[in-house]
Amino acid sequence: MAETGTQVERVLDRLLPKPERGEPALAEAMRYAALGGGKRLRPFLVVSSSRLFSVGESCALRVAAAVEMIHCYSLVHDDLPAMDNDDLRRGKPTTHKAYDEATAILVGDALLTQAFEVLADVETHADPKVRIALVTALARASGAAGMVGGQALDMAAEVTPLTDIGSITRLQRLKTGALFEFSCEAGAILGKVEDSRRGALQAYAHDMGLAFQIADDLLDVRGRAEEIGKTPGKDQAAGKATFVSILGLDRAEAQARLLAEQACRHLDVFGGRADDLRAVAHFVVDRRA
Repeated sequence: MAETGTQVERVLDRLLPKPERGEPALAEAMRYAALGGGKRLRPFLVVSSSRLFSVGESCALRVAAAVEMIHCYSLVHDDLPAMDNDDLRRGKPTTHKAYDEATAILVGDALLTQAFEVLADVETHADPKVRIALVTALARASGAAGMVGGQALDMAAEVTPLTDIGSITRLQRLKTGALFEFSCEAGAILGKVEDSRRGALQAYAHDMGLAFQIADDLLDVRGRAEEIGKTPGKDQAAGKATFVSILGLDRAEAQARLLAEQACRHLDVFGGRADDLRAVAHFVVDRRA
């Protein structure tokens, strides 16, 4: 994952606009939000799934960078006072704290739109049908039927709290899981694969994504700011229902491990070639940040 993170960092550094003297701080703030931080988990899923279908590394890394742009935009907007009102992200001040709210909003807008510019470029894939499929799938995963829709449910839950596991699972499947699903499916799209292997990756992403979110809820209770890079205890302080608040710490941890094991079983069709994806399913449960 560290190696993939370094490779994606280089691609992002090349793709993101460079600050110019006398221009507004937008380019500088985009680079602040996207470079030099994070686990690069979603890019790792893109690259790992692409290897399963012998996709060229340069193509996979461009898609990985586009996914990371979407993820970083979502973090910038989530941290705004109108949303989660956070001061700390990836161990440093959030973008609206380092710059200002208007710049942070524009940073998110710019990262979002540039992600689709990257996918639509011929350098990402020579086949225009593949590029269209990537754009369509990422738009669905990041829009109202995916990540943004999940964030809307999350905001609504601050007014009318969720009370059951089914509702929380739906929220998190949209807010977090949809982008994981695209990241795992991207390799199959790039490899022009339409068979059951693509479905296996979708099923893996579903279970791994839920395991990731339960672990995130556990970190919100157990973690320290210097370890997790963001302010802990915010969900509890806001009165939000989470997997932990409903299941309790022990049951939530057991459920996360069960989901990780279940996610790995979906990869049987790939044999040992999917060991990186199996490892990351366990990593998301065991991580401390």
